[in-house]
Order: sequence, then C-alpha cells, then structure tokens
Amino acid sequence: MSLRLYDTGTRSVRAFEPLEEGRVGMYVCGATPQAAPHIGHLRSGVIYDVLLRWLRASGYEVTFARNVTDIDDKIIAVAAERGVPWFAVAEGNQRVFTQGYDLLGCLPPTIEPRATGHVPEMIALIRRLIDKGHAYPAGGDVYFDVKSWADHYGELSNQRLENMRSTGDTVNEDCKRDVRDFALWKGAKPGEPSWETPWGDGRPGWHLECSAMSTKYLGPVFDIHGGGVDLIFPHHENEIAQSRAAGDGFARYWLHNGLLTVDGEKMSKSVGNVVLLPDLLGKARPVEVRYYLVSAHYRSLMDYTDAALAEAVSAYQRIEGFVTRATEVVGAVAPTSPPPEFAAALDDDLGVPHALAVLHEAVRDGNSALASGDRGAVRERLGAVRAMADVLGLDPLSPQWARSGEDDLRPVVDALVAVALEQRQAARARKDYAAADAIRDSLSEAGIVVEDTPQGPRWELKRG
Repeated sequence: MSLRLYDTGTRSVRAFEPLEEGRVGMYVCGATPQAAPHIGHLRSGVIYDVLLRWLRASGYEVTFARNVTDIDDKIIAVAAERGVPWFAVAEGNQRVFTQGYDLLGCLPPTIEPRATGHVPEMIALIRRLIDKGHAYPAGGDVYFDVKSWADHYGELSNQRLENMRSTGDTVNEDCKRDVRDFALWKGAKPGEPSWETPWGDGRPGWHLECSAMSTKYLGPVFDIHGGGVDLIFPHHENEIAQSRAAGDGFARYWLHNGLLTVDGEKMSKSVGNVVLLPDLLGKARPVEVRYYLVSAHYRSLMDYTDAALAEAVSAYQRIEGFVTRATEVVGAVAPTSPPPEFAAALDDDLGVPHALAVLHEAVRDGNSALASGDRGAVRERLGAVRAMADVLGLDPLSPQWARSGEDDLRPVVDALVAVALEQRQAARARKDYAAADAIRDSLSEAGIVVEDTPQGPRWELKRG
C-alpha cells in the first residue's frame, strides 16, 4: 500500500503523489508566540514530526518549512499590557516553543522562516493581487476583495460566501468594499512596528505571511500544508484565496490535526485549565509525554486527563522494558525495518494507533522469546521494535532519551547493587527469605527495582 492521506480540500482520503518523484515539500503553520506553548501546540508539533519521519523512512527527501508568526495583533497586545517591546514577547516565547519541540524529540525543520524577515515577499504578493484586481488599498490598509474570488472562496471550509460574517480584523471596517474582505496589510498605528510600502507604512496581515513564506521556500506549488483544524477558517481559506488569485497553484494536500481538550473542556485562561509542558514533566518523562501525544489518531479530538497520561506512561515503559532486557541478553541490535503491518498502518492516513498495536504485539512476542531463552527471536524482535519506535520518535536507545548523568553513574551504582544482590542471593540460598526480602525492600526504597529472571536477578531504576 502506498501512502494515503486525508485531504481537507477534497474531504477524502487520497493517494499521496508528490509533485516531484522522491521529493516532498511540506509547510506547517507554526507558532504565534504571544505566550508559552500549551500541550495542544506541542501535540501538533509531534504529529507533523511523525509525518516527517515516516516520509523520510519511506524514501522521500523532505523540505520541511514551519513558520514563526512573530508579528501579530495578539503579540502587540501582550507587549502593551506588559510594557515591553513586541519583539521581546515574540522572541522569548519562541525560545520556549523551540525548547518544547526539542524536549519532545521533534526533528528540526529544514527552514523556520519568521514573518518579519519576509516583508519584501509580502509586498510583492500584494502588488500581484492589486494588479490582477483581487486587492485594493483603502484607509491605509490593503484588503483582499473576497467577491472577486467568490466562485472559490469557502471551498476548503465548505462554507458559502453569503453565510459568512464580517472578518472584524481591522479598526477600519468602514473602508472595506465588503465586510467579509480581509486585511493583507494594516496601516501604521502609534507604538506599533511598521514597514514602508507603496501603500503607506504598516505591517502585514496574518494570512498574507504564510502565503509569502511557503511559496518562497517551496515554490508556487507544493505538496503538503498542515495545521490545526482551528486554522481551516479563516486562516487557511484566506491563504488559498490570496495565493491562487495571485496565480500560484499553492498546496496540493491539506492536512489538519484535531485539537486537545482538558477533562472535556477547551483550554482557556479564563477557565484556568491551560496545561503547559512543565505541568506534565512532574508526572512523566519527555519521551512518555511524546508517547501520549502521538497515541491518538492525528485527526481525532484528544482529551487530556491524568489517567490517560498514566496509561501512556505504562504503555511506553512496556516497550522500554523489553528493549532494555533484550539488549542485556543479546547485546546491541540496530533498528532493522518496520514490519509490513506497521508500514500499512502508517500508510493508511498515518494510523498511529494501529501502528502502536503492531509495536506492542512485537514487544509481547519479544518478551515470550526472552522467557523461553530463544536468543534468535529476541534479536529479531528487538531490531523490529527499535525500527518501529524510531519512526515514531520513541526508540528507548535513541540518544535523545538518554537520561542526563545516569550513564556516568551507572558503573558505580551497578557495583553497589551487585554487592546487595549477592547478599540477597546468599540469604535465599540459606533459606533466610526474611533477610532476602529486606534487602529487596531496601533497594526499592532507594529507587531500584529488582526482577528475578531465568538468567538471574536484574535491576533498573524506577521510572517517573
């Protein structure tokens, strides 16, 4: 089976056929850093990271662009409220976004363009739209004329133009030809950043930025455009309108990930239920948080609860436990190739839940092989498990998930635990089970879990 993806533009699952054989251009709407990222933002980052990994594992050379909207109404409002420059808000929060992506094992994008670095490209796009009769300057702003694109506007979001309301995206609504027209350029206002253009000083509108940046790095036509379902309208609808009205074919496949709620409610500052990454790191390691965020299908609505996170922690530790034990028995085994069932699951619209089921089945088979002493089967399952986990960014032996400082202390702790285990074995040999249990309990209190195996006792540090 070849890769098939759900395309919001056609509202159907389509076979993925890239514009250029062996190459993929992918653009994902990134951060508008007016605040630190919540776990909904990070879920989106992890989802498109899995898509990136699977495309590369499938043999594609991927150019991945993820933008930063570093100038925006919300950023300006936060800066004014705090009494700091707008760029300090954007830069400070963007660093936190980057740290979050890195902490959760997301591969870096090929290019991460910032809106403020691409104003010349935006001005050029506005000029093309005005020349083609699809945009007009008014009251210091420049607007896209929605009626000029009426036959196509609303196709992505499956809406009719007559049912749409005012965009409400500027203070100069009276200057518009139609209340549904949206701002491409916003005239300068006191205290706000501005750039010089043929239509007056000002700053770009939100929608314009992504069209200019995506086509600069991926070309006038590219393969995949992704983002959250909350961006379908108006953001992505407006991107399509301005880009195609200007003459660009633009994105060929539109992917949208579902949102994340908390205990059944939308995250909101007013409700006080916004969950940030640091809130989770006291309950789970970064790799376990990643497992949780990828575990649901990318298009599904995901509801965060502490119980759901705990289940994900246990599930990941089953994978980790097998990889650790198997490596101790057969030595280092490099990832091999994902089995056909795993590949078929990801090729079916990035079906991660089914892929995880295949992964856990291999872990169960591997544990059975460990119990029976079948080293050949252990080695085979270990290579397959690592390959599948690697595609999902979850390989326990990846350097990404090495615990800081633990490897340096391992030989010392190993020697100390070995002495205690020898004493425990001696106590058991003389049938002093009370002493043996006391040694095991003391190790447990110190955070060391002892497991009796056919090959003898083994130990590991408690997780979490």
